[in-house]
This record gives sequence, structure tokens and C-alpha cells, in this order.
Amino acid sequence: MCGIVGYIGKKQAKPILINGLSRLEYRGYDSAGIATIEKSGLKVVKNKGRVNDLSNTKGINSLEGTLGIGHTRWATHGKPSSTNSHPHSDNSKNFAVVHNGIIENYSDLKEFLQAHDYTFLSETDTEVIPNLIHFYFNSSKQKDNLRFLDAVTNACKMLKGSYAIEVLSSMYPDNMIVVRKDSPLVIGKGIDENYISSDIPAILSFTKDFYLLNDNEFAFISRTSIDFYDSNLQKINKACQNITWNATAAEKDGYPDFMLKEINEQPKAIRETIGSRISKDSKTIIPDLNLNKKYLNTINKIYIVACGTAMHAGFATKPIFENLCEISVEVEAASEFRYRNPIINEKTLCLFITQSGETADTIAALKLAKSKGAKTIAISNVIGSSITREADYTVYTHAGPEIAVASTKAYTSQIVLLAIIAIYFSEILEKNSTKTIELKNDILLLPSKIEEVLKNTEQIKNFAQKIYKEKDVFFIGRGIDYSVAQEGSLKLKEISYIHSEAYPSGELKHGPIALIENDVTVISVLTNRLLVEKSVSNILEVVTRGAKTFIVTNQELNQEFDEVIKIPKTNTFISPVLSIIPLQILAYYISKEKGLDVDKPRNLAKSVTVE
Repeated sequence: MCGIVGYIGKKQAKPILINGLSRLEYRGYDSAGIATIEKSGLKVVKNKGRVNDLSNTKGINSLEGTLGIGHTRWATHGKPSSTNSHPHSDNSKNFAVVHNGIIENYSDLKEFLQAHDYTFLSETDTEVIPNLIHFYFNSSKQKDNLRFLDAVTNACKMLKGSYAIEVLSSMYPDNMIVVRKDSPLVIGKGIDENYISSDIPAILSFTKDFYLLNDNEFAFISRTSIDFYDSNLQKINKACQNITWNATAAEKDGYPDFMLKEINEQPKAIRETIGSRISKDSKTIIPDLNLNKKYLNTINKIYIVACGTAMHAGFATKPIFENLCEISVEVEAASEFRYRNPIINEKTLCLFITQSGETADTIAALKLAKSKGAKTIAISNVIGSSITREADYTVYTHAGPEIAVASTKAYTSQIVLLAIIAIYFSEILEKNSTKTIELKNDILLLPSKIEEVLKNTEQIKNFAQKIYKEKDVFFIGRGIDYSVAQEGSLKLKEISYIHSEAYPSGELKHGPIALIENDVTVISVLTNRLLVEKSVSNILEVVTRGAKTFIVTNQELNQEFDEVIKIPKTNTFISPVLSIIPLQILAYYISKEKGLDVDKPRNLAKSVTVE
């Protein structure tokens, strides 16, 4: 969940590293640091706080080297501090390392190294890595460059857990070694220079040509070459991929925050995700899937597995698969799925959703499903991400880079893409053609309807000003609206730090209504015309107990409530794409009223690459 960058070339490394860390700060922002190779040797500058604090740290302006590594931290082992910040060095100060991930056996490795007279300064798991490299370097029988590489590969063989690692050595002032296992890492190729990063957008302004490392692949990098090896020091060939993203997609484009920008990018993200996959007059086309009617007829269950917001996208689309395809669907948190020995086999189809494609629990859950014989489909927003290399099939949303920690456009794009996949399956199975045609037509209208919602935000902003000091907020909804209530509640928690809970409206009387008292805010989502009367009766139950009400609806309501946000009517199955937007905006403005960092909420990182 940390971010790492690297540069080797002819330019001064420091400004390039700082630039990359600033773009990766959504991955972690407890502390930051860089290491460069100077004429006098290896130099490390690091500090607690944001990347901006690093820019003002003593010694940073003296770094002139053209080779360096950098790190922005999300603390796992050891509190945020200058000492625990990366990069970490070995006792001899000959090796420096930055690391994203968790070394699960670091305590055993630390004891091993201490028995060999190594000492430790930090509380981190990472500090064992440079000392292990030093240990194996001293015992290596290889010569020249291979001695450095041999030491790194042998050290990595000792590590249990997840890692993306960059290594510098004062003894090899023209080289860098990088490796990954279960944590993201990419290499950007330039002309007589190379870039390394956790994510493509961080270095996209420098190059569009990338190498994507697989697990346990090592890269030995110079200014003019990149050699790839496996853990046995056997050379491997790797193709370079051209990335077509626009680098400005990772900039704010005049918006005060990435989150607000990304909320407003949803019409474009949905248009791109729809692409040429569906049209009114022809069959749905998903070239990335190759599933036929014979196979789909054997499926007796679909699992949708994900974490956080992506899991809520699964809950929102479960009814679509069940209604159009007539196949039972279960939605489950990846962190639970992977440990409960789920009953799955070759008759189970598993869909795994992750914006980044690097979510550790989701990737582990996918591997489990494959081991049990299930076919696997990854839904991701990042080309070449780890999960896409594990799944049998991958279908991409095309939301563009999402920088804010709180997901917005990725969520709505996931719902649309999952709906398209359900339509695709339904057409292959030749079921529910009328429902399928209606849904296709309504999906095609979504971008313009989202634009309509985004034009009317003043009422939401005003309500945010009224309730931003609240301590508890409740969200309710029935059926598919309950899935939106869950996501709306999560958004509010993430960026405003207000305690909130989501409940099915019909469950209020089974306990939660005891929490409703005078002036408590209850937010209700109401889009299903078949459930209007029952939903309104639930809302009236909280009104009579003094609650303030904020309702998002596309139905005509006969009663008066505190705030009613009208959204355009659409097919009930895809109503979450429209009904979530007012809740995203409400959470945003509440956070702004509280003076919080909307894009980088405390204790959170964008991509959860560790358990």
C-alpha cells in the first residue's frame, strides 16, 4: 500500500523522484524518503509526514545524483517516524532499499541476522532486506554484476510475504535492481534513462513504454539497458507495452481535489466503459470473453468476490445476473472468501472486481477459485495489473486513472461493466430478451443522465453545511437501493470520519430504530417503484422519532421531507449508477466543510496490496 519510484538516467534524480512520489501519495502518506548515488557514495534523506515535508528536509537540496529510489509510506510495522521511513540501509551503508508490501517472517529473519552481529535501528519489517542482501553479497561466489544480483535473489528467497523492492548499492553506482512478488511494480523505458514506479500514472508524463514485471522476476537496470532474470539467474525475455493513457488524466485539471474531478468524470468513464460493447440493434460484444452457451448452461452458481467499494458494485449487480441469466449469485468479501473453504468447482463461475488489479485479498481469492477448478474473470481498471495475469479472462473498465482514495468513477464503471457482462451472458443463453433489450437501451442513456445529476449539486452542498458536525448518520434502502446505501455510508466514513451505518429499510424495527432520536440524520435511497409505499412508511417511522431526512429518489412522493434530491428515471437494475452520485457529492462537501483532506483520508491507501 506504499508507493515506490526510481530513476536512472542522465538527469538529476531528485526532482523526478519527488514528482513521482507526489503522484503516488494516495498510496500512503505517513512519511517519505529518497536515496541517491552521489560522488561521495550512497545518500539517504527521509522524514515523517507528506512528500511536501520531504521537499523541505535538511540535506535534500544537496542531492545531485542521476540514479535514485524513493518511497511514500503507509505504516504497517512501526509508527510513522523519520527512523521508520524508507529507504532503509544495511549496517555497512552499502545497500539501500525501498519496499512496498509486508515481510511476514521478518521477526525470524531479524533474529537470524542479529545472530550474525547485524543491528537494527527501526521497527519496520523492511530493514531486514538490505541486511540480508549484505549478508548474501559477502558469501556470493558470483562475480561482477551477477554478484549484486545473486545477493538480491538469495535474499528474496528468504522472504515470506508480499513485496516490490528497489535496491541501490554504492558499489554499483550505475545500476539498480528491482523485483516484485504480489505487489505492483512497473518499469518505464526512456532513451538512455529508465523509470520505476508502483503505478503507471506516476511516471506516465515521462514515457508511455512499459515493462510489467510478473511475480519473482528481477530486473537489472542501467541507463541504457534492462535485463530480466528469474530467481535462478536465468535470463528471460519480456515484451514492452505501449500505454495509451493521457498523462493529464492524473492531474486535477483545475478542480480543487481529485475526488471532485473524478465525480465529474463519470459520464466520460461510463461512455468509455460502454464503448462498442453494446448497441441497440446488435448483439453484445465482449472480445475479452470466450464463453459459449454449452459452458454457461453448466454453471449453477456465480460468485462475485471483491473488497470495499468493488464489493458494493457486486451487491448492486447481483440482481441483474439473477434476473437476466437465471443463475444463483453470491457476493462475498475477498478477505472472508479466501479463508472459509468455499464450495466451488468447475460448475462455478467467479468474477473478481478490483480497480487497481493489485488488491491482495482479491488476488488470493482468485487463485483459490482456480485451484478448485472454477473459471475466473477479473474486472479491473488497470491494464497489465497483477490480477489480469492470474485470471482466465479479464474485462477492463475504462474509467481512466483514479487517484482519490475514495472510489467514485471506478464504482459506477464497474456496475455498468458488470451489467454489460450479465447482458452478454443472457444473450448467449437466449433468456429474457425483452428485459435485456430494455436494459441495453437504458445503459446507453446513462452518460447524459449522469450529466443531468451533476448539474444540480447546490441543494446537496447546502444540506452538507447543515449536517457536517453530526456524529452519527444512518443510510437505508430496500433491495438494490440498500446496496447504494452501503456504498454511500462507506463514502461518508472514508472521507468525513463521521460514524455511519447502512441498513435494509425493513430491518429498522428489528433493532436499529432504537438509535433514532431527535435531529439524527437518516439518508434514504428510493428508486424502485414497486417498493415506494413500503419505503416511504419506513422513512415516516424515523420522521416521527425526530430524524432529519435526506432522500435520493426518481419517484413521485406525496409526503414532505427535509431534503429530496430528484434524479432521472432509469431501469431499476442500473439505478445505482445515478443514485450514488448525490451521496458521493454529499460526502465530498461534508468533508470539505470539516476542512479535511478529501483525496487522502487518514489511515487509508488507494490500493490495499497487503492483508
